[in-house]
Amino acid sequence: MDKNMNQNREELKKKANDLPLSPGVYIMKNAEGKIIYIGKSKALKNRVSQYFADTEKEPKTAAMVASVKDFDYMLTDTEMEALALENRLIKLHLPKYNILLKDGKNYPYIKVSMNEPYPRVTMVRKRSNDKARYFGPYSSSALASQVIKTVNRIFMLPTCNRQFPRDIGKERPCLYSQIGQCCAVCAGKVDQAEYKETFKDILWFLRGNFNEAKHSLEEKMYYASENMAYEAAALYRDRIKSLSLLWERQKIVGAPGDEYDVAALYSHELSSCLAIYYVRDGAVIDSDTFVFSGEKLVDGESLTSFLCGVYQRRDYIPRTLYTTLPLEEEERDFLGEALTSYAGSHKVRVLRPMRGEHRHLCEMVADNARIHAQAYNAQAERDSEVLIRLAELLGLEVVPERIEAIDISNYGSDTITAGLIAVENGKFAKSGYRLFRIKGTEGKQDDYASMQEALRRRIAHADEQPLPDLFLLDGGRGHVHTVKALFQTLHMDIPVFGMVKDEFHKTRALVDETSEISIAKEHSVFVFIYKIQEEVHRFSIKSMKNAKSKTLTHSSLEKITGIGPRKAQKLMAHFKTVKRLAAAESEEIAAVAGISRMDAEAVYTFFHKEKDTADTKKNTARDAVEG
Repeated sequence: MDKNMNQNREELKKKANDLPLSPGVYIMKNAEGKIIYIGKSKALKNRVSQYFADTEKEPKTAAMVASVKDFDYMLTDTEMEALALENRLIKLHLPKYNILLKDGKNYPYIKVSMNEPYPRVTMVRKRSNDKARYFGPYSSSALASQVIKTVNRIFMLPTCNRQFPRDIGKERPCLYSQIGQCCAVCAGKVDQAEYKETFKDILWFLRGNFNEAKHSLEEKMYYASENMAYEAAALYRDRIKSLSLLWERQKIVGAPGDEYDVAALYSHELSSCLAIYYVRDGAVIDSDTFVFSGEKLVDGESLTSFLCGVYQRRDYIPRTLYTTLPLEEEERDFLGEALTSYAGSHKVRVLRPMRGEHRHLCEMVADNARIHAQAYNAQAERDSEVLIRLAELLGLEVVPERIEAIDISNYGSDTITAGLIAVENGKFAKSGYRLFRIKGTEGKQDDYASMQEALRRRIAHADEQPLPDLFLLDGGRGHVHTVKALFQTLHMDIPVFGMVKDEFHKTRALVDETSEISIAKEHSVFVFIYKIQEEVHRFSIKSMKNAKSKTLTHSSLEKITGIGPRKAQKLMAHFKTVKRLAAAESEEIAAVAGISRMDAEAVYTFFHKEKDTADTKKNTARDAVEG
């Protein structure tokens, strides 16, 4: 065994020494041919040969190298091209030892629709190429929502669903305008140019340039006062006061005008955590923490690639990034070049402070990373104990690192869905969630047949997503028997248990075909199973309702002359919601591929006829009350 390993190591070393001194991506594979690590380098020969050299390596790196049976490589023209290719391949293959940046849809942005006649400030999950201004991504939806709420309140922006200028003068101003929290664009008394001028200050504020926003507002306040527009001057004064109070609550770490980011790492054998503070105008306006499990390789090369992914998503990159990350000089230089290319308008320096306030700030950020990593470790230990106890109760041969749960939801006979969720190492893994539209029951509500169909389809994709160590079913012994019969025909041996509920519809026990395992006195296991049962039920119900909603939406559109199922689908794919479709002009509707001018007129007439009818009823009722 050792002789074969040494022989393989010598072969890999020779193969690495034969690589060119060119930029590219290397792909490490284990004995089964599975990709376990992907990296990039400016000089492939130098980088890859280091892995197989007879030198002492960091434990995590040594563990990865010990698993390597072979490697492939792909050449690129530049290191930047290698970075882009590496990023795509990591997202495609999800290697075991790579640190991975989550999909951007998980991070909220603040959108300022400067491309509209009357801009709004809203939260979105995706940036679009629509000439709007985007800020973020923010570390949480709560933070983004709080910022938006603050901006809307201070600058008195409308938050209603009315569209301007289309709806100006159509309805009376709402309560918010009466209590001084909205400038009431709907009343037609707000000049469009004046309204857009306000957004210059809003953009300064959202970028974190508090002093610029304050200076701009002060100039307007003094100008209004000198011209005896005292109400306007008082408005600007109140905005300055509100912004000042908000800024005072931020964590001040530098002087006014200071603008930089700080990145630091805490590394431990059980986990690592990368923390980033975003400092604007001397205050920390946001922060990010990324925790990686103990097996992940968190070295200079992987951190450089990871940070490039983080900053590619950000709307603004400052001129300086202070960091104590374990980066070689060459890696810091490349990171600086990459960030400069993302920034576009200025050069970005990546500096390693050795002393002074910036060094102290790096240590503070590293301490924050340590706290998050330790919390992660503590939770992982609790999760591990729960999984071990669950394995003992169920008599499993292995601790279930991956668990999948399935639930069937019916909405009549035309919408039957199966929701499947995944739990990895005690945590919900959203990437493993799946929805199955049941097709084989011929319109009959048959939970057993539906569950068999869903699991058969799940197993057919085992090459894309590994099968679990344990299946949990939202049901009793009948469900368990049905699934075990399916597994028997497929020659599979995966433990299956049902999650049964009491008369109050709460989790009671786990069952197999012959016995019931009580978990009532096992508090940690009970809570764990309860959460799984609630989550799979939530996911399946939500998915079923969405499926039914689409069916109802399409069928309602099909009432319109000339609109069949395919055209209804095209309209919904373009406008996303019926509300947006109803608000669209006929020219916008006709712009949808496959929709003729006659179709567009029919759709427009359908919605506006309904709206006119509703308005008539509303006005008649109001007149009757007033009369």
